Amino acid sequence: MNFEQLRQLDAVARLGTISAAATRLRISQPALSRSLARLESELGAQLLDRRGKSVAMSAAGEAALEYARAILHEERLMRMAVDEAVHRASTLVVGTVAPAPLWRLTALIAERFPDRLLSSRTMAQQDVEREVMDHEIDLGISFKPLTYPAVRCCHLMDERLSVSLPCGHPLAERAKLTFADLQNETFLLYNNIGFWRGLTDEHLPHATFIVQEDYAVFQQLVHTSPALTFITDAAYLAADMPNRVTVPLDEPDACAHFYLLASASGSRQAAEIFDWVQAQTRQ
Repeated sequence: MNFEQLRQLDAVARLGTISAAATRLRISQPALSRSLARLESELGAQLLDRRGKSVAMSAAGEAALEYARAILHEERLMRMAVDEAVHRASTLVVGTVAPAPLWRLTALIAERFPDRLLSSRTMAQQDVEREVMDHEIDLGISFKPLTYPAVRCCHLMDERLSVSLPCGHPLAERAKLTFADLQNETFLLYNNIGFWRGLTDEHLPHATFIVQEDYAVFQQLVHTSPALTFITDAAYLAADMPNRVTVPLDEPDACAHFYLLASASGSRQAAEIFDWVQAQTRQ
Protein backbone atom coordinates (compact mmCIF):
# COMPACT_ATOMS: atom_id res chain seq x y z
CA MET A 1 0.00 0.00 0.00
CA ASN A 2 1.28 3.48 -0.83
CA PHE A 3 0.11 7.08 -0.98
CA GLU A 4 -0.55 6.85 -4.70
CA GLN A 5 -3.04 4.00 -4.22
CA LEU A 6 -4.83 6.02 -1.54
CA ARG A 7 -5.04 8.96 -3.93
CA GLN A 8 -6.43 6.65 -6.59
CA LEU A 9 -9.11 5.34 -4.24
CA ASP A 10 -10.08 8.91 -3.33
CA ALA A 11 -10.25 9.93 -7.01
CA VAL A 12 -12.52 7.01 -7.92
CA ALA A 13 -14.82 7.80 -5.00
CA ARG A 14 -15.03 11.47 -6.00
CA LEU A 15 -15.49 10.98 -9.74
CA GLY A 16 -17.55 7.77 -9.79
CA THR A 17 -15.87 6.03 -12.72
CA ILE A 18 -12.53 4.40 -13.41
CA SER A 19 -12.19 6.29 -16.69
CA ALA A 20 -12.74 9.72 -15.13
CA ALA A 21 -10.34 8.92 -12.29
CA ALA A 22 -7.72 7.65 -14.74
CA THR A 23 -8.01 10.85 -16.76
CA ARG A 24 -7.68 13.01 -13.64
CA LEU A 25 -4.69 10.99 -12.42
CA ARG A 26 -3.14 10.87 -15.91
CA ILE A 27 -2.71 7.11 -16.04
CA SER A 28 -4.34 4.46 -18.20
CA GLN A 29 -7.55 2.76 -17.11
CA PRO A 30 -5.95 -0.73 -17.06
CA ALA A 31 -3.09 0.54 -14.89
CA LEU A 32 -5.55 2.15 -12.46
CA SER A 33 -7.69 -1.00 -12.30
CA ARG A 34 -4.64 -3.17 -11.59
CA SER A 35 -3.41 -0.81 -8.87
CA LEU A 36 -6.80 -0.81 -7.12
CA ALA A 37 -7.01 -4.60 -7.43
CA ARG A 38 -3.65 -4.88 -5.66
CA LEU A 39 -4.95 -2.60 -2.90
CA GLU A 40 -8.04 -4.78 -2.48
CA SER A 41 -5.86 -7.89 -2.36
CA GLU A 42 -3.59 -6.36 0.25
CA LEU A 43 -6.52 -5.32 2.45
CA GLY A 44 -8.33 -8.61 1.86
CA ALA A 45 -11.62 -6.91 0.98
CA GLN A 46 -13.56 -5.72 -2.05
CA LEU A 47 -13.50 -1.94 -1.94
CA LEU A 48 -15.44 -1.13 -5.11
CA ASP A 49 -18.87 -2.20 -6.37
CA ARG A 50 -18.56 -2.12 -10.15
CA ARG A 51 -21.83 -1.29 -11.89
CA GLY A 52 -21.17 -1.16 -15.58
CA LYS A 53 -19.05 1.89 -16.27
CA SER A 54 -19.67 3.41 -12.84
CA VAL A 55 -18.30 2.30 -9.50
CA ALA A 56 -19.39 2.86 -5.91
CA MET A 57 -17.71 2.26 -2.60
CA SER A 58 -18.59 -0.95 -0.80
CA ALA A 59 -18.98 -0.87 2.98
CA ALA A 60 -15.32 -1.90 3.26
CA GLY A 61 -14.45 0.72 0.65
CA GLU A 62 -16.18 3.46 2.64
CA ALA A 63 -14.23 2.46 5.75
CA ALA A 64 -10.97 2.40 3.81
CA LEU A 65 -11.79 5.72 2.13
CA GLU A 66 -12.27 7.48 5.47
CA TYR A 67 -8.82 6.43 6.63
CA ALA A 68 -7.26 7.07 3.21
CA ARG A 69 -8.44 10.67 3.24
CA ALA A 70 -7.23 11.17 6.80
CA ILE A 71 -3.81 9.76 5.85
CA LEU A 72 -3.61 11.98 2.75
CA HIS A 73 -4.54 15.00 4.85
CA GLU A 74 -1.76 14.19 7.32
CA GLU A 75 0.65 13.70 4.42
CA ARG A 76 -0.14 17.20 3.14
CA LEU A 77 0.40 18.64 6.62
CA MET A 78 3.69 16.78 6.90
CA ARG A 79 4.91 18.14 3.56
CA MET A 80 3.92 21.67 4.56
CA ALA A 81 5.75 21.32 7.88
CA VAL A 82 8.87 19.98 6.15
CA ASP A 83 8.79 22.77 3.55
CA GLU A 84 8.44 25.37 6.30
CA ALA A 85 11.32 23.84 8.25
CA VAL A 86 13.53 23.85 5.15
CA HIS A 87 12.59 27.48 4.48
CA ARG A 88 13.35 28.45 8.07
CA ALA A 89 16.69 26.66 7.92
CA SER A 90 17.71 28.53 4.77
CA THR A 91 16.33 31.93 5.83
CA LEU A 92 18.04 34.03 8.47
CA VAL A 93 15.87 36.39 10.50
CA VAL A 94 17.34 39.84 11.17
CA GLY A 95 15.95 42.38 13.61
CA THR A 96 17.10 45.96 13.04
CA VAL A 97 16.62 49.33 14.70
CA ALA A 98 16.95 51.23 11.39
CA PRO A 99 16.81 50.52 7.64
CA ALA A 100 20.22 51.75 6.40
CA PRO A 101 22.37 49.27 8.38
CA LEU A 102 20.10 46.46 7.18
CA TRP A 103 20.84 47.44 3.58
CA ARG A 104 24.55 47.53 4.43
CA LEU A 105 24.31 44.05 5.94
CA THR A 106 22.36 42.77 2.93
CA ALA A 107 25.04 44.06 0.56
CA LEU A 108 27.81 42.36 2.55
CA ILE A 109 25.92 39.07 2.67
CA ALA A 110 25.15 39.16 -1.07
CA GLU A 111 28.84 39.65 -1.79
CA ARG A 112 29.95 36.53 0.10
CA PHE A 113 26.80 34.39 0.51
CA PRO A 114 24.56 35.12 -2.51
CA ASP A 115 22.36 32.09 -1.79
CA ARG A 116 21.46 33.16 1.77
CA LEU A 117 17.97 34.53 2.28
CA LEU A 118 17.12 37.21 4.82
CA SER A 119 13.85 37.97 6.51
CA SER A 120 13.88 41.27 8.39
CA ARG A 121 11.76 43.40 10.65
CA THR A 122 12.25 46.76 12.32
CA MET A 123 12.32 46.53 16.10
CA ALA A 124 13.03 48.56 19.21
CA GLN A 125 16.53 48.32 20.69
CA GLN A 126 15.45 46.29 23.72
CA ASP A 127 13.59 43.82 21.50
CA VAL A 128 16.65 43.30 19.30
CA GLU A 129 18.79 42.52 22.35
CA ARG A 130 16.22 40.18 23.90
CA GLU A 131 15.43 38.25 20.72
CA VAL A 132 19.11 37.71 19.87
CA MET A 133 19.73 36.27 23.33
CA ASP A 134 16.54 34.17 23.18
CA HIS A 135 17.45 32.84 19.69
CA GLU A 136 14.22 34.27 18.27
CA ILE A 137 16.23 36.08 15.58
CA ASP A 138 19.53 35.00 14.02
CA LEU A 139 21.13 38.43 13.76
CA GLY A 140 20.41 41.81 15.30
CA ILE A 141 21.36 45.34 14.35
CA SER A 142 21.76 47.57 17.39
CA PHE A 143 22.65 51.23 17.89
CA LYS A 144 24.80 50.40 20.90
CA PRO A 145 27.45 47.73 21.49
CA LEU A 146 26.69 44.83 23.80
CA THR A 147 29.30 43.25 26.06
CA TYR A 148 27.34 40.21 27.25
CA PRO A 149 29.35 36.95 27.08
CA ALA A 150 26.45 35.23 25.30
CA VAL A 151 26.33 37.80 22.48
CA ARG A 152 28.88 38.48 19.76
CA CYS A 153 29.10 42.12 18.71
CA CYS A 154 30.99 44.02 16.01
CA HIS A 155 30.78 47.49 14.48
CA LEU A 156 28.71 47.52 11.28
CA MET A 157 28.52 51.16 10.10
CA ASP A 158 27.92 54.77 11.08
CA GLU A 159 25.17 56.99 9.76
CA ARG A 160 24.85 60.77 9.95
CA LEU A 161 21.74 62.80 9.29
CA SER A 162 21.52 65.97 7.27
CA VAL A 163 18.56 68.09 6.24
CA SER A 164 17.43 68.46 2.63
CA LEU A 165 15.82 71.83 1.90
CA PRO A 166 14.48 73.56 -1.23
CA CYS A 167 17.04 75.99 -2.64
CA GLY A 168 14.92 79.02 -1.78
CA HIS A 169 14.35 78.08 1.86
CA PRO A 170 15.63 80.65 4.43
CA LEU A 171 17.86 78.01 6.04
CA ALA A 172 19.31 76.72 2.76
CA GLU A 173 22.45 78.88 2.93
CA ARG A 174 23.38 77.84 6.47
CA ALA A 175 26.58 75.81 6.88
CA LYS A 176 24.98 73.63 9.53
CA LEU A 177 21.71 73.31 11.40
CA THR A 178 20.53 72.34 14.85
CA PHE A 179 17.25 70.97 16.11
CA ALA A 180 16.45 74.42 17.49
CA ASP A 181 16.68 75.85 13.97
CA LEU A 182 14.11 73.35 12.71
CA GLN A 183 11.27 73.83 15.17
CA ASN A 184 7.98 74.76 13.47
CA GLU A 185 9.19 73.46 10.09
CA THR A 186 7.24 70.94 8.00
CA PHE A 187 9.00 67.65 7.24
CA LEU A 188 8.28 64.83 4.84
CA LEU A 189 9.16 61.50 6.50
CA TYR A 190 9.23 57.90 5.38
CA ASN A 191 7.50 55.81 8.03
CA ASN A 192 9.91 52.87 8.23
CA ILE A 193 13.00 54.67 9.57
CA GLY A 194 13.27 52.77 12.83
CA PHE A 195 14.59 54.58 15.88
CA TRP A 196 15.22 57.76 13.87
CA ARG A 197 11.48 58.43 14.05
CA GLY A 198 11.59 58.51 17.85
CA LEU A 199 14.56 60.86 17.72
CA THR A 200 12.78 63.35 15.46
CA ASP A 201 9.65 63.24 17.60
CA GLU A 202 11.72 63.86 20.73
CA HIS A 203 13.84 66.73 19.43
CA LEU A 204 11.29 68.44 17.18
CA PRO A 205 8.07 68.55 19.22
CA HIS A 206 6.81 71.65 17.39
CA ALA A 207 7.55 70.46 13.85
CA THR A 208 4.92 69.08 11.48
CA PHE A 209 5.56 65.62 10.03
CA ILE A 210 3.93 64.36 6.84
CA VAL A 211 4.50 60.61 6.99
CA GLN A 212 4.49 58.38 3.91
CA GLU A 213 4.10 54.60 4.07
CA ASP A 214 5.02 53.95 0.41
CA TYR A 215 8.72 54.52 -0.31
CA ALA A 216 8.18 55.17 -4.03
CA VAL A 217 5.61 57.86 -3.22
CA PHE A 218 7.94 59.30 -0.59
CA GLN A 219 10.78 59.55 -3.12
CA GLN A 220 8.55 61.28 -5.64
CA LEU A 221 7.30 63.79 -3.10
CA VAL A 222 10.83 64.60 -1.96
CA HIS A 223 11.56 65.92 -5.46
CA THR A 224 8.36 67.95 -5.75
CA SER A 225 7.40 69.02 -2.23
CA PRO A 226 8.56 72.24 -0.53
CA ALA A 227 8.77 70.31 2.75
CA LEU A 228 12.09 69.58 4.41
CA THR A 229 13.29 66.02 4.79
CA PHE A 230 16.12 64.17 6.48
CA ILE A 231 18.72 62.36 4.43
CA THR A 232 21.59 60.14 5.44
CA ASP A 233 25.18 59.83 4.32
CA ALA A 234 24.75 56.08 3.88
CA ALA A 235 25.71 55.26 0.29
CA TYR A 236 22.65 53.03 -0.06
CA LEU A 237 20.39 56.08 0.31
CA ALA A 238 22.33 58.51 -1.85
CA ALA A 239 20.33 60.14 -4.63
CA ASP A 240 20.52 63.27 -6.74
CA MET A 241 17.95 65.84 -5.67
CA PRO A 242 17.89 68.80 -8.05
CA ASN A 243 16.74 72.17 -6.73
CA ARG A 244 17.49 71.12 -3.16
CA VAL A 245 20.48 71.63 -0.90
CA THR A 246 21.82 69.45 1.88
CA VAL A 247 22.86 70.97 5.19
CA PRO A 248 24.52 68.87 7.94
CA LEU A 249 22.66 68.48 11.21
CA ASP A 250 25.11 69.48 13.93
CA GLU A 251 23.75 67.47 16.86
CA PRO A 252 25.29 64.59 18.83
CA ASP A 253 22.15 62.50 18.37
CA ALA A 254 22.28 63.02 14.59
CA CYS A 255 25.10 60.49 14.33
CA ALA A 256 24.30 56.85 14.96
CA HIS A 257 26.71 53.95 15.32
CA PHE A 258 25.32 50.56 14.40
CA TYR A 259 26.50 47.15 15.57
CA LEU A 260 25.83 43.62 14.38
CA LEU A 261 24.78 41.17 17.08
CA ALA A 262 24.68 37.38 17.03
CA SER A 263 24.20 34.81 19.73
CA ALA A 264 27.44 33.06 20.68
CA SER A 265 25.50 29.79 20.53
CA GLY A 266 23.55 30.62 17.37
CA SER A 267 23.38 28.80 14.05
CA ARG A 268 26.43 28.04 11.91
CA GLN A 269 24.99 30.19 9.09
CA ALA A 270 24.63 33.19 11.40
CA ALA A 271 28.17 32.68 12.73
CA GLU A 272 29.59 32.56 9.20
CA ILE A 273 27.89 35.83 8.30
CA PHE A 274 29.01 37.48 11.54
CA ASP A 275 32.63 36.42 10.93
CA TRP A 276 32.50 37.76 7.36
CA VAL A 277 30.99 41.09 8.35
CA GLN A 278 33.46 41.50 11.21
CA ALA A 279 36.38 40.86 8.85
CA GLN A 280 35.08 43.36 6.28
CA THR A 281 34.36 46.15 8.73
CA ARG A 282 37.83 45.83 10.28
CA GLN A 283 39.48 46.64 6.96
